[in-house]
Amino acid sequence: MYEKELAERFRRINGDHPMTPADDAYVTVQFAVLEELCATEGCDPGAVRLRMLAGLLPLPGYLRSDGAEMVPRDLFALTERAGGAERLEEWFTAHWEDGETGRREWEAYLSGQYVCLHEVSPATIRRKEHLTAAITAAPSAPDAGSAAWTARLHALIDELDALEPAFTGYDRLRFGGPTSRDVCVDAMRARYPRPVSAVATGA
Repeated sequence: MYEKELAERFRRINGDHPMTPADDAYVTVQFAVLEELCATEGCDPGAVRLRMLAGLLPLPGYLRSDGAEMVPRDLFALTERAGGAERLEEWFTAHWEDGETGRREWEAYLSGQYVCLHEVSPATIRRKEHLTAAITAAPSAPDAGSAAWTARLHALIDELDALEPAFTGYDRLRFGGPTSRDVCVDAMRARYPRPVSAVATGA
């Protein structure tokens, strides 16, 4: 029930891009099939889809090529922390002092496009934003290129690396370009490699 409506909403937001076998394999490992998660949690899939369409839960992160709605395994975690689906928006947006920013992040959360985090919560969203901004700005620091600067930069990159999954080719299509991992982790590590001594000691 509501599968067609949910798929249409998903494609309006993400575009109609094909999922390759590699994409399917990736999301099968990283995410859960909505029907299966509901069976485990004792939820009615139709009721969950209706909550998604009503803006009470985020949309699926992916539609697998077989039509399966792929969602985070902790899809219901924030609802439980907030004290129910009807309280989730207020609880979520309260994590930002600026109401407009909180509302914007809530809309982004509902889109299902926060597939850039292993755990999606206001805390991890805010931390990712801080890390990507700091990594992007790092080359302009007065001590850029120094040993201390390199150590700080790689500490930031390592933390972002731990927060983010690998992404898949489908993500680069729907987001219209490279992912935050491409730009702030892989490219920055290639551009500013660790000193050989640090690599050798695992620092």
